[in-house]
Amino acid sequence: MTFRSEEMDRILDYAIAREIEASQFYTDLAALMGSETMKEVFRDFAREELGHKAKLEDVKRGEYALDTSGMEVKGMGLAENLVESEPTPEMTYAEALILAMKKEKAAYRLYMDLADSVGTGELAEMFRALAAEEAKHKLRFELEYDEVVLKEA
Repeated sequence: MTFRSEEMDRILDYAIAREIEASQFYTDLAALMGSETMKEVFRDFAREELGHKAKLEDVKRGEYALDTSGMEVKGMGLAENLVESEPTPEMTYAEALILAMKKEKAAYRLYMDLADSVGTGELAEMFRALAAEEAKHKLRFELEYDEVVLKEA
């Protein structure tokens, strides 16, 4: 499948740029963590975002292939009710998780909006699949927040 329209290229370029930013965001968060375990968690997310970038680049080159079966994911609703914070070297683990949840929620919205903007077909399904992956990321952070932060309170 090859997409040749300028509008489609702009959409894909925008999404690719957001994935690059997300990867850098998680790399930066990893550097701020004191725990080696948490550093690795955020490094894993950085790598996953680069995987999303690669999928989008495949679409742009016409090499699209993504299985979207069974990808509906619902979160716990925690991110919608937490206060945002900016990354700082003094950031607590809880603050890092909140920031990560917010980032994943924004990525989910981006991909759902992109899916809606292209209508139906394989590209819309690919955007929905990427949205589902972002929802899974958010859920992983919500579960971690529930298990670690809320249980300590």
